[in-house]
Amino acid sequence: MEKKPHFVRREVLPREVSSISLALLLVAVLFLNVLLYLYLNKFYSSLGHTETDPSLCPFGHFKLGSVKNCSPWLSCEAINREVRKLKCVGEGAVKKVFLSEWKENKVVLSQLTNSELKEDFLHGLKMLKALQSKHVVRLLGYCEQQFTILTEYHPLGSLRGLNETLHIPKYKSMNTWHHRLMLAIDYVSAIHYLHSSPLGTLVMCDSNDLDKLLSQYLLTSDFHILVNDLDALPLVNRSAGSLVKCGHRELQGEFVAPEQRWPYGEDVPFEDDLMPPYDEKTDIWKIPDVSNFLLGHVEGSDIVRLHLFDIHAACKKKDPAERPSAREVLDTYRKVLTLLIREAAMPGTREML
Repeated sequence: MEKKPHFVRREVLPREVSSISLALLLVAVLFLNVLLYLYLNKFYSSLGHTETDPSLCPFGHFKLGSVKNCSPWLSCEAINREVRKLKCVGEGAVKKVFLSEWKENKVVLSQLTNSELKEDFLHGLKMLKALQSKHVVRLLGYCEQQFTILTEYHPLGSLRGLNETLHIPKYKSMNTWHHRLMLAIDYVSAIHYLHSSPLGTLVMCDSNDLDKLLSQYLLTSDFHILVNDLDALPLVNRSAGSLVKCGHRELQGEFVAPEQRWPYGEDVPFEDDLMPPYDEKTDIWKIPDVSNFLLGHVEGSDIVRLHLFDIHAACKKKDPAERPSAREVLDTYRKVLTLLIREAAMPGTREML
């Protein structure tokens, strides 16, 4: 009698299931890391990982809106003939700012209001010409004889209006820890650019309180940060033993760095000649306060603050020499962003492994 084949049912052992699951998980993690690398590479490029913008024109030229060709900076004659003022949108100690129009494009026309401050105005123009990059507002033209500067218009205005902007329905989707951290990275990128600029190490002096500092930067429609006001950017030249002082009046408050405050106590009247100078590390002291504003109070922002705690504590060291450089702060911010994106994309991965 012929025997029928006897098939033995093979059970898959738990260990084999575990190995297969682990292998699939590792493949998924590898794939995620590739996607993350591609995303961050694109992101850092958009932030200015390289300090020059490939879309910028050669020195002395600009392009605006959808126009492909570069135009030379507008001269006095061209500004007088082609630019039309629409309304005054701001006025400071140095200049008055007008929303204007040039060839159907909205632009910003700035004019000196106080002749005693013309040196500050011309210094700002010099900085604006020399520092054209993706970190600085675009220069469109100028007229030194008439103390006039023409720059690109950004409808969202200064950075101090960020929270109001994020409550507009059009921009509510940007009100996340992710986009807010990207803005903080943009801000530190701008500080790093000023500290390593083509002119040398520059200090952002118009920053004696948070509101004043935020007013020096613009928020673009695609949510980037640009340095806008460059009237007070003194140069630190260590090789020549040259440090800086931000103005000639006494500075007070916790927002300014300790070395910017009068060191001789209340019993000694302030004298500018006795006030010691300082360097660019005053900008580093202010980074945690600016970042705290930029991060806001949205879901996940406290987790970001927790990851930034150590670098922010270092920024607040009383001794300027012990504070990190802007480059070190920027590298830390980018590492935190990478870590948090990875954890958000695959929560629980660490526990599974």
